[in-house]
Amino acid sequence: MHEIRIGTRSSPLALAQVNIIAEGIKSSYPDAKIIPVKIATSGDKNMSAFTSDPAGIKSMFTYEIERALMSGEIDIAIHSLKDMAANINPSLPIVAYSRRGNPFDALILGDNGGNVIGTSSLRRRLQVSRIFPAMRIEPLRGNVGTRLKRLDSGEYSAIVLAACGLERLGLAGRISRIFTPDEVMPAPCQGILACQGRAGENYSWLDCVNDETSRDCAIAERSFSRQLGAGCNKPVGAYAVIDGDILTLRGLYVDEAGNILRGIVQGNRNEAQELGMRLAEVIAS
Repeated sequence: MHEIRIGTRSSPLALAQVNIIAEGIKSSYPDAKIIPVKIATSGDKNMSAFTSDPAGIKSMFTYEIERALMSGEIDIAIHSLKDMAANINPSLPIVAYSRRGNPFDALILGDNGGNVIGTSSLRRRLQVSRIFPAMRIEPLRGNVGTRLKRLDSGEYSAIVLAACGLERLGLAGRISRIFTPDEVMPAPCQGILACQGRAGENYSWLDCVNDETSRDCAIAERSFSRQLGAGCNKPVGAYAVIDGDILTLRGLYVDEAGNILRGIVQGNRNEAQELGMRLAEVIAS
């Protein structure tokens, strides 16, 4: 516990997210030395080469970090859970879930008017275009700072980003509107940070940052996404909340014909995985 090497992407947001976990660890282990290890991923290197939501894009943002974890170069990895593939290597399990940040998507307006909204997420594009039918949706990639810079330069009239990312960077003041899940269903696990470790090792020292509510919501949302085989042409949205022992899971799925299908299920939080599978069956039937 004297030295903890945390693997992460090198963006300002990724480092801010490492700091959230680091502060939680140091609150219980004040003598711990936290060392962020910045790792360039394939996704960061080849962002411009991607088309919208290509198959396998999630693993492109985690592969190199997971390889460093497997080899022992780092002790744990921190990821935005929404960026992790639905099926992960069982040798590298999620060993802690952060308390969830703002799970919703946000609209950021520019100062130059116009009718162009920037986002490269197909999930967002399909939903936002129904709210603003007169607007044109154009691709926009890059980290948060890059996207805001392109908005401010007048390339876009507005852009859509995850609210939690803006808040974690101290940029909540840029938010013009936060979409409700009825308007724009968020990505599964949006707002949750995942601590990834090695199977068989003792990570009880991460209990200080582990949030059981986030864990159960994440299990339900990821189960729903996994059951539907979410990919580039079939975007999925999901959002779970827990009240007492009752978990309510809402989901969105886009079928082969481009129809947006929605559904909701409720049940005991101990059945989170089964609830995700059940909602997928209800929506896809």
